[in-house]
Amino acid sequence: MKPQPPQAHSHGYDEGHEHDHLHAPRRPLPDMSHIQGWGADLDRKNRPAVPMERTPPRLDVQPLPLKQQPPSVEVLVSPEHLDGLTPVFGTTAPPKGLSGWLRRQAYKMTENDVRHFLMLVLADRVDMVEGLGEDLARGHVPNVLAEMGIKAEWQHNKAGLVRKAAVTAAAGAALYWLLRRRGRD
Repeated sequence: MKPQPPQAHSHGYDEGHEHDHLHAPRRPLPDMSHIQGWGADLDRKNRPAVPMERTPPRLDVQPLPLKQQPPSVEVLVSPEHLDGLTPVFGTTAPPKGLSGWLRRQAYKMTENDVRHFLMLVLADRVDMVEGLGEDLARGHVPNVLAEMGIKAEWQHNKAGLVRKAAVTAAAGAALYWLLRRRGRD
């Protein structure tokens, strides 16, 4: 063992260490054995996240490729995905109406274009309004305030609800004032 250089301070953490290594010596970890279950996963063979491979494997079966789901509705695909549709995809809300047109236009652009995502957000908002129109056409008047969670907002965030109401009222008043002013001209 090499002779140790003189220490400028004495804290006991680096006693018995050689000081020609690249990393600074670490403090010893405090004893945590008094905590029930501490260190249960320190042994790699007991870690659930470490794969326990069997050699040879129990089953020598290759996974079968997924069959392509037949498209029954229009499915929009980004231009980045040249291979087309994934084997399985969702068909719960096919594009329709103005929101569908907006989605089709958005999917003509690449995903690295911010307009792609802004148009998709706009399409979601338009789809919400279209849904309200469909509800009204069927004779169902939706309870918009309940669907927006006004009761929960009042219970848990009164200041935020008052602020939202004030902003909405101010925007409505400004719109009314602009429309009245335009009507006079």
